[in-house]
Amino acid sequence: MFVFELVGREDHPVYQKLAVENLDRQYSFLQSIVEASLGLGQPMLSIEIIKALNYHAISCLHFSPGEFRPCPVRVGPYEPPPHFQVPALMQMFTNQVNRAWESADAVELAAFVLWKLNHIHPFVNGNGRTARVAAYFVVCVKAGGWLPGEKLLPERIRERRTDYVAALQAADTTGDLKPLHALLSELLAQQMEEAEASAAAELHGPPPPPDGAAEPAKGSLPPA
Repeated sequence: MFVFELVGREDHPVYQKLAVENLDRQYSFLQSIVEASLGLGQPMLSIEIIKALNYHAISCLHFSPGEFRPCPVRVGPYEPPPHFQVPALMQMFTNQVNRAWESADAVELAAFVLWKLNHIHPFVNGNGRTARVAAYFVVCVKAGGWLPGEKLLPERIRERRTDYVAALQAADTTGDLKPLHALLSELLAQQMEEAEASAAAELHGPPPPPDGAAEPAKGSLPPA
């Protein structure tokens, strides 16, 4: 069963519900593979990991989840490379990422992964979702562990779609990853600041009432 083939649109409530549940499963798998990579001392991005991330993203939503696309695709005005070039391009891409693993900083490498996966567009669907979580895999493994947050970097990128697409287009046109690097740096800083604030609030409890405000006695209700 492929939901999109049955309902014909991504805003259908059944599609939306399964997409959200797939995202939860994708994050669970992503955290597991981050921990496994670190536990095995194998900090690297592989084609197998990328395919698995895509499988979790679009399973039962679209055909060929986790498989390289068997056909040409078009994304607005952009025409990705021919489908028969995808396996070789993906092999070159992962080799390039892993060669730069030690020398590149986390955000720099994540920006490259985010752009290049969108540029190659290796799957039938879910390329953006896969690229965003693959970039987060790089950030977390480079950081030495899963980065906390109620709203994680992939969702923050999606919410800034206009800036995100503009940065991808700039990279496609000029090869300049600086706009994408700046966007990821900003969103990652926001995530970490919010995570630290949330952790501090849990540690210290709720803030005290403002000066002059009396706290209600225990067991009594506040004034109406």
